[in-house]
Amino acid sequence: YYFDDKLELFRAVFARRAGLSVERRLRAFDRYEKDVNGKPTVSGALHVLLDTDFDLYIEGGEGGRNYAAFVAQIASTPEAAQLFEEHFNPVILRFLGILRKALPDVPERSLFWGIHFLTGAVMHSYAHSGRIDRLSGGLCQSDDLASIREFLADFIAAGFVSLPKKASAK
Repeated sequence: YYFDDKLELFRAVFARRAGLSVERRLRAFDRYEKDVNGKPTVSGALHVLLDTDFDLYIEGGEGGRNYAAFVAQIASTPEAAQLFEEHFNPVILRFLGILRKALPDVPERSLFWGIHFLTGAVMHSYAHSGRIDRLSGGLCQSDDLASIREFLADFIAAGFVSLPKKASAK
């Protein structure tokens, strides 16, 4: 009724939540950078990047969890790539700037690969596929965003910290 077609509706739904995510994350990065006085850590920056969205989705209840799953489902589509770039590149580039300070000896190319792997882990975590539920015999639940929030940033931080300190060949 309010939109010309389904694609326009899809873009509007995505943009509404994405805007809130971006706004919260950029404000959190402002606070974090002020608090660390130019000495960020990888773990600290990741907690800002990830916890802010996990909190948003947790606070949103079932609707928040469903939106996270929606984002995960569309993340690997060409149509979504443009939306992710349009809405989330400012956040990721801000995160990259903080990473450069935390890991000054890690080449730019390695940092981008780390961001690529981070994105995959986040999208898989948002997907609620149920795989970890079955694999763990119910010990872990794929829709338990609070537990994912508890582990993911520190796990990914270990990967960033272990990146090679020299540039590798293409």
